[in-house]
Parts: sequence; structure tokens; C-alpha cells
Amino acid sequence: MQQPPPWEIATPSRHSRLPGVAMAGFRARGAAELGVVPFPAVTLAIDLGDEPLTVAGGGWPVRGSAVLGLGAGGLRGGGRDVRCLQVRLSPVVAHAVLEGFAAAGGPLVGWDAVWGREAARWEERLRAAASWEERFALVAAELAARRAEGRRVDPEVAYVWGELVRSHGAARVAGLAAEVGWSRKRLWSRFRAQLGIAPKRAARLVRFDHAAHRLAAGGHPAAVAAEAGYADQSHLHREVAEFARVTPSAVAREPWLSVDEAAWSLPGYLR
Repeated sequence: MQQPPPWEIATPSRHSRLPGVAMAGFRARGAAELGVVPFPAVTLAIDLGDEPLTVAGGGWPVRGSAVLGLGAGGLRGGGRDVRCLQVRLSPVVAHAVLEGFAAAGGPLVGWDAVWGREAARWEERLRAAASWEERFALVAAELAARRAEGRRVDPEVAYVWGELVRSHGAARVAGLAAEVGWSRKRLWSRFRAQLGIAPKRAARLVRFDHAAHRLAAGGHPAAVAAEAGYADQSHLHREVAEFARVTPSAVAREPWLSVDEAAWSLPGYLR
């Protein structure tokens, strides 16, 4: 397997953890550049470095702290002497704590376009914090407060999302609609309105993520395709090309996937 880039990675202790939220601190000395592999979470990248972090692709670049939408792909991020606190939010949590994200438009926007002046105030507080653990605790407290006051996702929508994650995207959406007692049309409408993605595409995104990590772990594309439930290797190739805009072999070499085990090892946080 490809060796990970020289990232220093910090993760929170248990008391700073929240359901549906994962956090990690990253630092790299010198120049660093990474491809953003689509992921089934909304990502908040809080820039804490002396030189601005840049995320670009498919439009105008964002310099500084950014919000990346559910499954955002075709992006590249990087900078020099990067120091960044990354927060991954399940779409159920993101619906409550990032209420302005949908209005901001696009899969990539500046954090200030979502939280306004509060974003700059929070950057200052996090930069002034004495440790990563203090930063994690500050972010956890703010997210918990915003979630308590924010918009609610229907329990049925949250359940369907959780089942898609649990099954690695294999659960049948029509069957899940029947389980929660909704029509297919109602599930499609409520799921898309609240999570920002259609349930079938959400299932495909979750399955792609599972396959991408299996490829990064050294799995042969044909074996990964069979394990992940694709019709064949060509089907896997088409899905990878659509989501990541590269080939399966290129996804397997993406450095960012190699740090996932160290940074995002919490089981079930996406639910």
C-alpha cells in the first residue's frame, strides 16, 4: 500500500465525541496537495495555518476555511505548512448545524458563506486554543448547541440514511420506504429536501466509498466490484469515474484514503 503523506494527525478523546460527527486535526510541513475523494458526509475544513488553505475544482477556488458538500468530488486541496481542523458531519447532523449551506449553493463554499461573521470569530478562538483537544472540545460544544436548536430530520429519513450506511449502500431503497411506512415518492421528496441528495444516489455514494477504501487497501478491482455488489468490474469503473472522475487504480493511489484509518476510525459516526 502507498505510504501516507507526512501528516501529523490528532484525534479527540472520548469526551469530545458526538453522534454523527467526527473530527481530526491535520498538520503538514512544507507543500501539501491532496485530491478530495467523494465521501458520504458534509466536511467542514477549518483553516488554522499561517498561509491560506486552498480548495479548488469545478469553479472558483475557496481560500481559507471551506464547507464541502455531501459526496463532493473533482476537488483538490493544498497549501504550505497546512494546519487544519476537519469536521465530518453526517447529513442528518449537517441539516441542523449548517442551515445556511444549501442557500450558499454548490458543493464547495467558504465557511463564512454558511456561518457569516461567526465563522471568523470561531477561527480566531480555535487558533488561540492551546491544544488540539481544546479545539475539539470547543467545536463539539458549539455543534451540540447548534444541533439542539437546529432543524430536525424526520426520524424516517434518519433511519433510512442509517440503514444505507450500515449496509454499505446495499439496502434496497424501496424496501426501506416500506419499512418506515412511506410511499416511494414521499421518501424521495423528504430525503432529498432534508439531506440534499436523492436516496438512490446516497446509496450509490455510500457503496462507492466502501469500494474506494477496499481499492486503497489493495483489493483487485474485480474482487472489490463483487464484494461491493456491483454487476461487474466495468460497473465499478463507471461509478468511480462518475463520482471521483478518475479510474479505480487512481483512486487506490489517492494519499488521502491512506490516512483514513488513523483519522476517522470511529465506528458508525456517519449515522
